[in-house]
Amino acid sequence: MKEIFKIAVALTVSCLIAGGVMGGVFMATAKAKKRNELLNVQQTMAGLLGYSRARPMPPNLKLHTLHRYIVEDEAGTRSGYLVPTGGETGHEFWIIDLDGRLVGRHPLKLPPESISDEQDRRRAIVALLGPGASVRDADVVTVAELEGKRLAYIIPGKYPGYKNAIHLMVALNPDFSVRGVEVTAHEEDPGLGGEIEKAYFKNQFRDKTLEAVKTLTVTRTPLPEEHKRYLESATGAETGLSGADTGALKRTYQNEEIHAISGATISSSAVTNGVKRLVRNSVHRLMLLEQAARENNVPVGF
Repeated sequence: MKEIFKIAVALTVSCLIAGGVMGGVFMATAKAKKRNELLNVQQTMAGLLGYSRARPMPPNLKLHTLHRYIVEDEAGTRSGYLVPTGGETGHEFWIIDLDGRLVGRHPLKLPPESISDEQDRRRAIVALLGPGASVRDADVVTVAELEGKRLAYIIPGKYPGYKNAIHLMVALNPDFSVRGVEVTAHEEDPGLGGEIEKAYFKNQFRDKTLEAVKTLTVTRTPLPEEHKRYLESATGAETGLSGADTGALKRTYQNEEIHAISGATISSSAVTNGVKRLVRNSVHRLMLLEQAARENNVPVGF
């Protein structure tokens, strides 16, 4: 009987140790995965802003992240924004109704590591709003600022593709024209829909105005070879085009529709429609946020 008891105790201790080791490994792996994901996002943002290893981001470049939530309580459904204010608290949680009116401002003091953690942010906001309120993540916009001036808005999103969701990141200039588009993840077929990640396709969106993006359509007309060379030159690829050639081609094709990838019209349309929705909706919300700040004379830290 004593032997059985000893064996049971030994097995229990072994299981506890093994569980502890596995839990530690899982936590370490999860943290490493999160760091890698954050690094990938930062590298993608840098690329959209025109920076690279050869041309690193300047130290005075600031990135301000605006998190939007859907808030539901007894007052109804509103939008909630975690806004950097630059004041003592660092952030405020704004509640804006469907007409764009600022109906609530709440200081929210969180350390930088908690601001960047999704669960910490939500817990702090729920505690702030009190019982009876529910909060859901909606979307996020990063505002890039250089020397006190807006440089770009960077907006991620995902939309249905031919096989699975296509993850996008769009950078907009201060006037809301398209600075660049990046496909960050997809499961489209290699050689067909997978071509959405190639420069000749995604660079077709560059420099499109906000009004042009709203009405973009996809054409099956083959992409002219000179246009393709121009689009690839934007990545620094050697195409043999001079500065004068590049300028002339830009003027020629500036107002073109998006040329579908041969044999992958569905994937091409998925990206185009995704960019249209992402830009249209994000710009609308940014303008409401700016309006709320302006009408209430509230300084913001971005």
